[in-house]
Amino acid sequence: MTREKIYNIIEPRIGNRFSRLYDIIMLTAIAIGIFPLMFRSHHKIFVYFDIISCICFVIDYILRWVTAGVRSGKKGWKAYVIYPFTPMAIIDLLSILPTISLLSPTFKIARVSRLLRILRVLKAFRYYEPLEIILAVVKKQSKILLTVLSLALFYIFITALIMFNAEESAIHPETGEILFNDFFDAFYWSVCTLTTVGYGDIYPTSDTGRVISIISSIVGIAIIALPSGIITAGYIEELKSRKDETADKNDTSDGGTDYHI
Repeated sequence: MTREKIYNIIEPRIGNRFSRLYDIIMLTAIAIGIFPLMFRSHHKIFVYFDIISCICFVIDYILRWVTAGVRSGKKGWKAYVIYPFTPMAIIDLLSILPTISLLSPTFKIARVSRLLRILRVLKAFRYYEPLEIILAVVKKQSKILLTVLSLALFYIFITALIMFNAEESAIHPETGEILFNDFFDAFYWSVCTLTTVGYGDIYPTSDTGRVISIISSIVGIAIIALPSGIITAGYIEELKSRKDETADKNDTSDGGTDYHI
């Protein structure tokens, strides 16, 4: 098989049944690779799950390295040298290392190998289209989202600063200690209020603090709604764009056929 044919199989959303089957196999490998992380105990079957998923990851890594030139569109050896240092290639490699530590105690590094298995979840972005679309939307709307993020951080900082000084001498009714020991406590409270989480471990006790908390909660709802609306609108636009692109490809493939009566 040529590199182009391999690329058409391993690249997600190419559209042929072999590509879809490959996506299903890789998603299954990711699922059984992270399944043991949901248990504290170690079962023998988890070892086989790990080995099977690792074999799939190694094959996938090699195939993607072999087709790096096709993916990048560059000719020559540069694409193959650069590929191992790309973000997804690094994640792929780190996803393989936990199984090596499992098979060889020499490579075992305490809990690091268990934590590295969590990186296998990130591989799902490549094969699960809804996640990939979200990632594409975030990239396209990165400037707007960064602006909203900076606005949220600025608002959190200002609110925390006001509350830290307004409740300077406030005492926590349950612990009997100062409500905000340091600015980090006020910052933590401000984040919980902005996101409307409200854990209830830190809360204002004075009337002034409660008024500030009310205003912060109301404004926080508006700020949190901004990125949600941006991502939702971008998601719908991306879906429409991909649907139109697929329709154009189908029209192009059928364009050479003429019907005469």
